Amino acid sequence: DAGWRRQEAGGRKQEAGSRRQEAGGRRQEDPSKNFSAILYPVSGIPYLCTPMEKVAEAVVKIDDLDPKEFIIIKGAKVNNLKNLSVAIPRNKMVVITGLSGSGKSSLAFDTLYAEGQRMYVESLSSYARQFLGRMEKPEVEYIRGLSPAIAIEQKVNTRNPRSTVGTTTEIYDYLKLFFARVGVTYSPVSGKPVTRDTITNVVDYILSQEEATRIFIGSPLRINGDRTVEDEYKILLSKGYTRVLIDGKPEFIDDIIESGEYPEQTEIFIDRVKVSDDEDLQFRLTDSVQTAFFESHGDCLVHLEGKKKSFSDRFEEDGMIFEEPSVNFFSFNNPYGACKKCEGFGKILGIDPDLVIPDHNLSVYEGAVAPWRSENMKRWLEPLLRNPDIDFPVHRAYKDLGKKEKEILWKGQKNFKGIDAFFNFIESKLHKIQYRVMLSRYRGRTTCPDCRGSRLRKDADYVKVEGRSITDIVLMPIEISLDFFTNLRLEENAGRIAERILTEIRTRLTYLKEVGLGYLTLNRVTSTLSGGEYQRIKLATSLGSALVGSIYVLDEPSIGLHPRDTLRLVNVIQNLKKQGNTVIVVEHEEEVMKAADQIIDIGPGAGFHGGELVFQGGFDDMNGVEESHTVRFLKNIDRIEVPSKRRKAIDHLVIKGARENNLHNIDVKIPLGVMTVVTGVSGSGKSTLVQKILYPALGRRMGIISDVPGKFSELSGDVDKISMVEFVDQNPIGKSSRSNPVTYVKAYDPIRQLFANQPLAKQRGYKPAFFSFNVEGGRCEECQGEGVVKIEMQFMADIHLVCENCKGARFKREVMDIEVNGKNIADVLDMTIDEAMEFFQDERPVISKLKPLQDVGMGYIKLGQSSNSLSGGEAQRVKLASFIGRSKSSAKDNVLYVFDEPTTGLHFHDISKLLDSLNRLVEQGNSVLIIEHNVEVIKSADWIIDLGPDGGDRGGKLCYEGTPEGMVDLADTNHTARFLKEKL
Repeated sequence: DAGWRRQEAGGRKQEAGSRRQEAGGRRQEDPSKNFSAILYPVSGIPYLCTPMEKVAEAVVKIDDLDPKEFIIIKGAKVNNLKNLSVAIPRNKMVVITGLSGSGKSSLAFDTLYAEGQRMYVESLSSYARQFLGRMEKPEVEYIRGLSPAIAIEQKVNTRNPRSTVGTTTEIYDYLKLFFARVGVTYSPVSGKPVTRDTITNVVDYILSQEEATRIFIGSPLRINGDRTVEDEYKILLSKGYTRVLIDGKPEFIDDIIESGEYPEQTEIFIDRVKVSDDEDLQFRLTDSVQTAFFESHGDCLVHLEGKKKSFSDRFEEDGMIFEEPSVNFFSFNNPYGACKKCEGFGKILGIDPDLVIPDHNLSVYEGAVAPWRSENMKRWLEPLLRNPDIDFPVHRAYKDLGKKEKEILWKGQKNFKGIDAFFNFIESKLHKIQYRVMLSRYRGRTTCPDCRGSRLRKDADYVKVEGRSITDIVLMPIEISLDFFTNLRLEENAGRIAERILTEIRTRLTYLKEVGLGYLTLNRVTSTLSGGEYQRIKLATSLGSALVGSIYVLDEPSIGLHPRDTLRLVNVIQNLKKQGNTVIVVEHEEEVMKAADQIIDIGPGAGFHGGELVFQGGFDDMNGVEESHTVRFLKNIDRIEVPSKRRKAIDHLVIKGARENNLHNIDVKIPLGVMTVVTGVSGSGKSTLVQKILYPALGRRMGIISDVPGKFSELSGDVDKISMVEFVDQNPIGKSSRSNPVTYVKAYDPIRQLFANQPLAKQRGYKPAFFSFNVEGGRCEECQGEGVVKIEMQFMADIHLVCENCKGARFKREVMDIEVNGKNIADVLDMTIDEAMEFFQDERPVISKLKPLQDVGMGYIKLGQSSNSLSGGEAQRVKLASFIGRSKSSAKDNVLYVFDEPTTGLHFHDISKLLDSLNRLVEQGNSVLIIEHNVEVIKSADWIIDLGPDGGDRGGKLCYEGTPEGMVDLADTNHTARFLKEKL
């Protein structure tokens, strides 16, 4: 039956069958043996279709392969894998590809990595294993040749506001060590280096004088506590001292006490010596200098021939005492090193300049300062307008004011007090409610002025190496800090101390730059990174750790990367391989596949139609394997066609003066009623423009979100033409583990109603709520409808195990007695979308809700699959399906849909489905705005907005606005245009 299933499906599958027969004998699947994989490494040549005896021969040989050369997986049945057997060569770069839902992640993560994790747990102590012992073995016959496995996924695992790029990559730990060991403290007053004198310094100074020079060693007399001067002199006598130095001359203490006249400046007479070559002199001087430092708590005075030189063993300069650099001194996670004002967070609740002066195009005379527009508060501005002695251009726009003029406005001058003084006045009146309300309007999260956002105590900025402090290093882009450390030349002593530290810093910064993250700063908070950026940071950290003999499993590392940076990423992955590791990459990117030593294509379809090994071999071995969707797109047999015509917009939104993060005060026009793509290299400012400025600005105007938008001057154009704005990101579709696609698209309500309408359900009085796993009634109370039980670990991640009561079904046994066409509610939730479409074909309420999920390429996911298990791209497409499924309420509705890289996790075949869905939204009269790097999507857009030309400080400029055809003319100068030209 299994052998002829494809033929029964008819049509296209029958053609595929004939192609297989031409390639060399139809593959027959023997139900008794369940072989579904042909092994590339066994025969030495890749082949898809082989007579039965060859299949048997291959499977026999898999047991004979050397686990030192191959990772051997036999009989994997996890999720939709169909008894898949494959041998992955060790110490190679292997790409696993296939349609979304074909079983790539099931093979790489749920089988290979999960078994590696389980084997690690078995190596732990019996105490740890008592919690972990029930960790289930993946459904696989065996895996041999498995090394320690490390998974680098896209999920940002930390929400800790103290976690930064520097701490995550461990570069900051080396920076702390570097500045603590070789950093020099400079006085902010004179700029002189701060040093402390040692006993050796003083002794060397004395011995460097000419022979026979007479030396007096003194120590300033300190009056302690409530003692009188006479008491101090008597105590000196009791200690054995007989004389003091007054104006550099010895005087007997007894004579001074007898006279009763005590001079103001007195020194304890410690010793008198004559410089000579005597070996004992050095020991005597050492003892005397140490005594001088002790008696005066850190000061020693040396008199010679009418001159006096002071020495101090305190760390001070210009009358200021400084802290000596140490590792904790540079740690913002330690109370000793954290900034006192912001407590190590880098942000404080202060006066936000952009709320005080919201429109930078206005002059002070026109009312640029918002709190001074009222009749009552205008009096604060009048001294500036009426005083000609203050050199301030009151009619010039705020954005055109110089640094000095802005300082006058904020700090004040003469009888004009300034904005800062105004808010100090407001804070002094907080006992009145109107002043509290006014202050709250202009408060926001602002960068801490003391630490400049670096989170470190203020005096950490005084410690420098070659003119740069640790604050400067963490606030500059990684590529600039790399240049600094590459060109750094230390003196011989410091160079020896810092040699090893510098090697680690340079290596890790280099890897970060190579994975395309040179535009980030080390101070960037980890929780603000995208999934792709976080994954590449972990990749760079792994490279810096220089592990050998491990298996790295990467989950689409090219996500968020412009095609220009993909080649750099490939080099980084190759370096990981060259260190002696096996790198397994789940990927759809063509450039990554071309660079792989082997490609493993799982398919041929998704879900139930996937889970088989379609192809294994090199990129050049793909000829003749036409059943594979991957091969068909790579060989240009299938392709996404360029649209025959571009839609033209009538209405537009205009963002003026966008200057958040690295945006250079740009004006951008966004057309409505068409599909617009915002593109540019990583770090060029795309997310800043769309996510931080446009979406919050529109959302606040419509009253749907309260987030404060980034810095910009004005949002104008046809704003009233938009009825709603929806931001479709890759965040999970539900925070609860019970959330799943079928509930999100509202398809579960008609399904529950259908079960409640069954005769047995009516007889027992079961309402639709009985078939819900979210409320008490029909759900299993042991696991509260989750199907799994969570075991909390003290020091490790929580473990989820299948509920022993319901065996993962989520419902009570009596509820599962109710069936529709032979299937109970648990069976239905275990169906894929495609299977459910066939099962509920006569139930229009259910079909209408599920159809959009199938249209966006999600037919392979199960109805009851937890939203936690969906990737970011899958979650985004479920949201897209919910929007498509909504009926349009009015012809005037024009919703602006904003998508953040919707091609994440999508195969070429699925991108064509995605584009169809996006075009459907536009055809319904909506507008679609997409942040995207994928050239297939860019070429299909009606309008392109390209930012750049590079990332970080070298980005943030508007490089192009227009149609894809018009952009091709910039191919010689523009990164995006160069790749787009190939597709057009």
